[in-house]
Amino acid sequence: MPPAPALLVIAHGSRDPRHAATVHALTRRVRALRPGLRVETAFLDLCAPRVEQVLSALHADGVRDVVALPLLLTRAFHAKADVPAVLSEAQARLPGQRVRVADVLGPSPLLTAALERRLAEAGITAADRAATGVVLASAGSSDPEAIAVIAEIAREWRHTGWCAVRPAFASAALPRTEDAVRALRAEGVRRVAVAPYVIAPGRLPDRIAAGAAEAGADVLAGVLGSAPEVARLLLARYDGAAAAGVRAHALSA
Repeated sequence: MPPAPALLVIAHGSRDPRHAATVHALTRRVRALRPGLRVETAFLDLCAPRVEQVLSALHADGVRDVVALPLLLTRAFHAKADVPAVLSEAQARLPGQRVRVADVLGPSPLLTAALERRLAEAGITAADRAATGVVLASAGSSDPEAIAVIAEIAREWRHTGWCAVRPAFASAALPRTEDAVRALRAEGVRRVAVAPYVIAPGRLPDRIAAGAAEAGADVLAGVLGSAPEVARLLLARYDGAAAAGVRAHALSA
């Protein structure tokens, strides 16, 4: 059997040092779940190492099969343009290296489970659920497909017993977190929790937190970060891409 493809986790990057620290904590959890799998971390911008550096290092080590996994929650601009472009440019310089791109992380029941975990850690109990409205606060995007996905996640999550679930966005789309909190208050919701639908800290997550504080939200959950459910989802996406590559090879053989 050929060796399993290496897993290259591609995060966006941030000047905020908490961002890279959180991403590395997540990839450490992935390694712990799958001993023997080579797991590398790279960033599109603002952090090191960059994608092309890690792919070059893998190539120098003789690794010719890689699954690149965008650490993104929706198929917005970074997934549709930035990641394919940087991978294509790197591959052009690395003969014989095959890079398959896994699906983005969301939507997934595992992400919803991670959101629930973070809300529980912030103090929300099962008894609070029916009287609690949740603001599902994402980074935001100008891509209508990504915005529609967030709205659909909120609609589906509402059916699990919350008083209400409303989407909000830190940039590029409306409503903002503070506006969603105030709207729930205006509708008579007694307890409002803000659940950041983001992987790691940074400028936009800080904007979500500021909006929650400004509007007087009762609870602010933590970012998804290295939640066990997120690590399991990374491996599920990796396995899907790796299996697709095996099937494609069998069909062409």
